[in-house]
Amino acid sequence: MIRRIATAAAATAAAGLLIAPPASAAEEPTARELLEKCDNGTDSCVFHPEGEPEYFQNTSEQVGSPTFNCTELPQRMGVSWSDTTSESNSLGLSMSTSFGEVFKVTFKASYGHEWKESHTESQTTNIDVQPGDAGRVYYGPKMQKVKGTYELHFEDKFYDHYIWYVPMEVTGPAEDQQSTVVQDTSPMTEEEHTANCG
Repeated sequence: MIRRIATAAAATAAAGLLIAPPASAAEEPTARELLEKCDNGTDSCVFHPEGEPEYFQNTSEQVGSPTFNCTELPQRMGVSWSDTTSESNSLGLSMSTSFGEVFKVTFKASYGHEWKESHTESQTTNIDVQPGDAGRVYYGPKMQKVKGTYELHFEDKFYDHYIWYVPMEVTGPAEDQQSTVVQDTSPMTEEEHTANCG
């Protein structure tokens, strides 16, 4: 939910900032409209992180192509693969913008290391595949999630308010990957055997 604060110069000196009454949806800007103004129409635009980054293991997904052992002997087979993990956020907006740069500068100042926009992992994984089996590789990157709120100050009222708050959650690859690579074998299905072993 976007929050807003209204104030006037005279009222500020006398009573401080006043919380604006609820506005209808038609009277509110979208999160995109607000963040597009960040350092591009605002007096100030600051991201306030909440707590430490949350680290988690992303769901493992199959990478590369399956390998099939159509022989009568066990085989060590290589699966070459590459996977790129990119940043995302709860608002579905591109971070290659002014507000994205504000986030990255604040992240480094708050946590002491650079924010990773993306990470590409490439390797060849060897699998021991028994006769009649298929081998597959699954990759799960280590991720980090940061929650916080943008605070935007306008010189002139924007949608009838001087100050707006936009909460956002940003997710991206962790600095220390520690990702998981898992291999798995299972009997080929009849369709796989027909398609790959003739």
